[in-house]
Amino acid sequence: MTQLTVGNSASRTMTITDETIRAFADLSGDHNPVHLDDAYAAGTRFGRRIAHGMIAAGLISATLANDLPGPGTVYLGQTLQFKAPVFPGDTVTATVEVKSVRADKPIVILTTVCTNQDGVRVLEGEATVLVSQ
Repeated sequence: MTQLTVGNSASRTMTITDETIRAFADLSGDHNPVHLDDAYAAGTRFGRRIAHGMIAAGLISATLANDLPGPGTVYLGQTLQFKAPVFPGDTVTATVEVKSVRADKPIVILTTVCTNQDGVRVLEGEATVLVSQ
C-alpha cells in the first residue's frame, strides 16, 4: 500500500454546467424536473434548477480514484450529507482527507467534503476504501 498518513489530503474542482447536468440525467436515468426544467424548478424552494447531488458525490469518487489514495482504490462505503444545493454554473471542489489508516489491512477512512465557489459546504461525508497494494 502507498504510504498514507493521517492528514494527507487531495482536491479536485469542477464547474457544473447545464451539459454536465443533462449528461448525468441521461446516464443515471434521473430526469427529475428540479434538475432539468426551469419553469418547474422556479416553483420549488430553490427558486431555480439544482444539480443532482450525486454529481458532487461523483467528484469525491474521482478524487479518491485518481488522487488520494489513487489508482486501484475501491469503495467499501460512503456516507453523504447534502448541506446546500449546487446550481448550474457553480464550481465545486471535492476534498478528501485521510482520517485513519488500518495497520492490519489496506483500508483507509477519509473525510469527504464538497464546497462551492463561495466556500459553502454543499456535501459532507466519510469514505471507507480499500487501497490497491
